[in-house]
Amino acid sequence: MSKLVIVRHGQSQWNLENRFTGWIDIDLSPAGEEEARSSGEKLKNYKFDEAFTSDLKRAQRTLDIILKETGQSDIPVEKDKALNERMYGDLQGMNKDDCRQKFGDEQVKIWRRSYDTAPPNGESLKDTADRVLPYYFSRIEPELRKGKNILISAHGNSLRALVMHLEKLSKEEILQTEIPTGKPKEYIFDDKLNVIETRYL
Repeated sequence: MSKLVIVRHGQSQWNLENRFTGWIDIDLSPAGEEEARSSGEKLKNYKFDEAFTSDLKRAQRTLDIILKETGQSDIPVEKDKALNERMYGDLQGMNKDDCRQKFGDEQVKIWRRSYDTAPPNGESLKDTADRVLPYYFSRIEPELRKGKNILISAHGNSLRALVMHLEKLSKEEILQTEIPTGKPKEYIFDDKLNVIETRYL
């Protein structure tokens, strides 16, 4: 049985400052580094064959810290922008409270939580899924089919797109699904790659 563990990167500096980050390459905050170390502690009994991460340093550094904590810094790591956070377009860099004042609570909620409505010049969750899932099917799923144990360090929305597929969630269910920072989630598959167990560690 293969295992997949997903981890949303630890708190970034812009998470701390309550800003829309998207594709802006912001590093972890000190608290985010601690969250990554805590994730590594929870994964010390896991042996991974390969890891995947995004093109953004907050996810890469989270992965680096986890692999160092688990003594597995030598495993193959693939970095790809397909796993990047959702692109927030014109909202990137804006404080979320300022954004609500400018555009209204309801509009910001629609941009953040609807499945297929994108912010101006940005991506919807559907758009994000349209790049995450083909990458998962072509690069990650074949490794799981070989019985390998895989670690993914990515972002709230890229992981939500993947969780929607893995857990067969509806558009309405995924909108209510939060991926907490720095908290590993494990998926165990049968030999046909059906999820038979999932849990937060």
